[in-house]
Parts: sequence; structure tokens; C-alpha cells
Amino acid sequence: MRTMKKLTAVLAASTLALAGCAASDPLDTDDGDNGGDNPGAITIGSADFAESQILASIYALALTDAGIEVEERSNIGSREVYMLALQDGSIDLVPEYVGALLRYVDTESTETELEDVLPALDEHLPEGIVYLEPSDAANSNALAVTADTADEYGLETFSDVTPHAGEWSIGGPPEWEQRQNGIVGLRDVYGMEFNEFVALDAGGPLSLSALENGQVEVANIFTTNPVLAEGGIVALEDDESLFAVENVTPVGSEEALSQEAIDVLNSISEQLTTEHLIELNQLSDDGAPIEQIARDWIDENLS
Repeated sequence: MRTMKKLTAVLAASTLALAGCAASDPLDTDDGDNGGDNPGAITIGSADFAESQILASIYALALTDAGIEVEERSNIGSREVYMLALQDGSIDLVPEYVGALLRYVDTESTETELEDVLPALDEHLPEGIVYLEPSDAANSNALAVTADTADEYGLETFSDVTPHAGEWSIGGPPEWEQRQNGIVGLRDVYGMEFNEFVALDAGGPLSLSALENGQVEVANIFTTNPVLAEGGIVALEDDESLFAVENVTPVGSEEALSQEAIDVLNSISEQLTTEHLIELNQLSDDGAPIEQIARDWIDENLS
């Protein structure tokens, strides 16, 4: 277990940026207490997309199976929201992706490989927050286009998009417009200056629909999205390595996580694979309930 150091100024800036929307903060409660109802429980949060919610449910069910009390706060929002919730104690644990987390806390980071990303996290994450053993499972950001667009313009890599960006629209989650791990990095690393940014979702149905109906020519998509296996949507190669490795790892409060809880969470990471993520996402796309998806994975892999 690695204990992290003090948070950089980026979190202070994020706090100010989010202050104006506090009224809609999903963690707000009527009594103003953002903490869990049971102070002895581990409060588990998740981001606003299905894969994160499934992973959080796996954490919650496995910890419960081990006799550890948990509370769940699913679908909190983007990293800009849930990392602040982790900081202020509103939640104690969240599934995370190591590369994107590093780019969030250190916007100047250039590390892309796991052996470099983890020491950088040691340096830049806040004191009292720990990341546990990263899993082999990884889910990276990618730029996606339709197969027809790829064929028409000969697109195979991110660099192939640059000459066309000025005439094209790109879609992604709203926070992507301001992220180094997003539009800012695409401009700085690849020279992409898109005609328009369209706020959609985090690689979900809105993004896919926008690609398919021509609302955007390019969209952010996750590499574990099952649609990539169907052939109609193509993920391009990040040939300048803008996006870092994105191994899944539990991130949480050192104070809230007992050694027993850490052992349970590490056992999940030991079993989780990228192929599992694709399968879990497919089940979600097919309409299976998240808790049932999580329970079935635990029964198959941890029993």
C-alpha cells in the first residue's frame, strides 16, 4: 500500500470551479452532512458510467461477503466531483484508472507506462489517500470514428485525424473539453483544432449515436466498449501516446480501509482482466442489472 503526498494546486482550482454548482452536487444531503449514514461503514462511490458502477458494486458485494459494512453512492459524476468527495470524506473508496488519475492531479505529467505512472502517483496524490494493487484490467481513452469514415479518409492513427480536425466536430463528456487527458492534450500533442466540441457522455450511447448519425465525426470512447468488436466503430491508434496506461485500481482513504478490506480489494484486482471488463460492459449494454452483473462475476472469480 502506498501513501500519497499532498495534493497539487489543481485540486484547489477544481474546488473553485465546482463551487458554483454545489447545489446540484449528488452528495449533498438535506442536513448538509455529506458523510455516510453509518460512520463505521466504508462508503463506496463510482463515476457516471456503467463500468465504474459495476466495479464499485463488485467492491461493495465482496467487502460485504467478508463481513465488512459498506454503503454505496453510485453515479456521483466525473473525476472532478468524486475526487473532491474522496478528499472531504464524503466517500472512502472509488474504482479508478491510474493514468487518468495522474493527469488529473498533475496536469503537466508526461508518464504513460505503468512503471512510471505509479511513482508519479506516489508523488502527487494527497496524503492519506492510497491506491492499492493495480489490476491487469485496463480501459484506455481512444478516439473513435465510424468504419466508413476511417475507410474514406484512410484513418488509422490519431495523427491521421489532425489534417481534418478543422472541418470536423468531436464529442466527449463535458469535462473532456478542459482536460489535458482530452481536448487540451489533443491540441498540444497532435495539433488538433476541431471545428466544434459537442458535450455528450463518457463513451456511452450518446457518443455512439452521435457518431453513427453524423452529429460528430470523432468521439471519445473507451477501449473496453463492446461495440468495437462489432466492426462499425473503429478505435484509432494513439501514435504519440497522449493517453497513459489505464489499469484499474481501488483508490481510497487510508484511514477508512482496514487490512482486511485491502486484502479483499487486492484479491479482486488479482483476478480482474480487460476481457472481463468488456464482458461486464456487454452485459450492462444488454440490460442486466448492475448488482447481478457484479454478483455473477464474484461467484465465478472469487469463490
